[in-house]
Amino acid sequence: MDNFTKKYVESFMAELIAKNPGEKEFHQAVREVVESIAPYIMAYPHLLDQKIMERMVEPERVILFRVPWVDDKGEIHVNKGYRVQMNSAIGPYKGGIRFHSSVNLSIMKFLAFEQTFKNSLTTLPMGGGKGGSDFSPRGKSDNEVMRFCQSFMTELQRHIGPDTDVPAGDIGVGGREVGYLFGQYKRIRDEWTGTLTGKGQCWGGSLLRPEATGYGACYFAQDMLATRGESFEGKTVLISGSGNVAQYAAEKAMRLGAKVVTFSDSNGFVYDPEGMTEEKIAFVKNLKNVRRGRIKEYVNQYPQAQYFEGQRPWGIPCDIAMPCATQNEIELADAEKLVAGGCWCVTEGANMPTTPEAIALFQSKKMLYSPGKASNAGGVATSGLEMTQNSIRQRWTSEEVDQHLHTIMSDIHAACVKYGTEEDGYINYVKGANIAGFIKVANAMVEQGLV
Repeated sequence: MDNFTKKYVESFMAELIAKNPGEKEFHQAVREVVESIAPYIMAYPHLLDQKIMERMVEPERVILFRVPWVDDKGEIHVNKGYRVQMNSAIGPYKGGIRFHSSVNLSIMKFLAFEQTFKNSLTTLPMGGGKGGSDFSPRGKSDNEVMRFCQSFMTELQRHIGPDTDVPAGDIGVGGREVGYLFGQYKRIRDEWTGTLTGKGQCWGGSLLRPEATGYGACYFAQDMLATRGESFEGKTVLISGSGNVAQYAAEKAMRLGAKVVTFSDSNGFVYDPEGMTEEKIAFVKNLKNVRRGRIKEYVNQYPQAQYFEGQRPWGIPCDIAMPCATQNEIELADAEKLVAGGCWCVTEGANMPTTPEAIALFQSKKMLYSPGKASNAGGVATSGLEMTQNSIRQRWTSEEVDQHLHTIMSDIHAACVKYGTEEDGYINYVKGANIAGFIKVANAMVEQGLV
C-alpha cells in the first residue's frame, strides 16, 4: 500500500471513529474492509468522488426501541431492541436477530456492515441488516421467551416485510424464537409472507437451513484445501461453539473424513481425543437444542473426554481450526497456540471471530485463512433460497438446496481467489472477499444515484 493510500485509510478511519465513538467492534470491521479495498478505490476515482465508502459505512436507518415484558413471577423487565438497516442497494435488508446480553449498537452495526458484504458475495439479491436485543434466553422458560419475542415483534413489525427487510435467527434466536416472532408478525399484520427465514419445516422453512452455515463453511474449506492438493480426510479439526453452526460444521467435517475433537461454550471446552461420531454429535444436538444444557455435560456421557473450564480450544494440536462461536474469540495469544500446534488452515464459521493481530499472524505464516463474510455465508445464502421458495410457493428437496448451497460456496471461493491472489501466489481471502463483495454493492449505489 503506497503512502497516499495509507493516508486515505487513516483519514477515513479517524473520521469514522470521531462520528462513532466507543464502537470498537464497528471500527474493527470497517478497518479490515477499508484496508483491503483502498487500493481498488484509488484505481477508480469516481468511487472517491461519489464517496461510496463514506455512504456505505453509514446505516440507511437505525431503529432503537424498548422491549417491555413480564416474567413468570409477574415482574416487569425492560430490554433494548435494535434493527440496523445498513444497505439496500442490491435487495431488501437481510440479516439475523441476536438475543444475547452482550448486544449493543456497536455489535449490531458491525454485524450489519459485515452482512452487506456477505450477502453481496452470495450473488443473491439481498442487502445488509442486523438486529437483536440485550435479552438472554438462557434460563428463561418457554413462556417468558414467547412473551419477550411477542413484545419485540410488536415494535419491529412496523419496519420489516418481504420486500423491505427479512430477518432471520442468530445467537440466541433458534427455531423456537423464530416461531414466536413469526406468529406475532402474522397476528398483527394479518398476512402470511416470507418475512422471516429459519422457519419451521412445516410452515415455510427450507430443508437444510439448520445445517447450511456449518455445511457451507466446510464446502468453502474443501475448496481452500484443494488449492494445496489437500482435503479433510485424516485431518484433525478444532471447532469452537456448540450451537447450530458448530454442530453441523462438525457433522460435515466428520463425514468428509476429518477427526473433530472439540466443542465449546461460554464456560469452557471439551476435548475428545477419540474424535466425534454421529452418536456424539447427536448427543450435543440434544444437549444444546432440546435440554439447553452446558457443554461440560459431554464428559459425563463420554468419560474419555476432558473438560477445560474457562478456556478456549485453540491450544490443542490440529490441522484445521473452525471458530464457530462469536466475535474476537481468537486473539493473538490463541493464534500463536494454533501455529505452535501445527494448524495451517483457519476457516471462520462465526462473524469476525479472529482479531486483526491474529489474522496478521496467520497471513504472515502463509496459512489458509478465510473471513466469516466468505466462509460462513452458507446460512444467509440458504435463507435467500428460503425466500425464493416462499415467493414461488414451492418447496425444494434437500438435495436441490444442497446443490444450490454447494454451488454458491464454490462461486464465493472462486471470487475470493480472483480478487485475492497476490503476486507470490498466496491467496489473501480477506482481500478477495472484501473486494468482490464491495464491487457489486458499489456499482449498484453508483447506478442508483445519490440516495
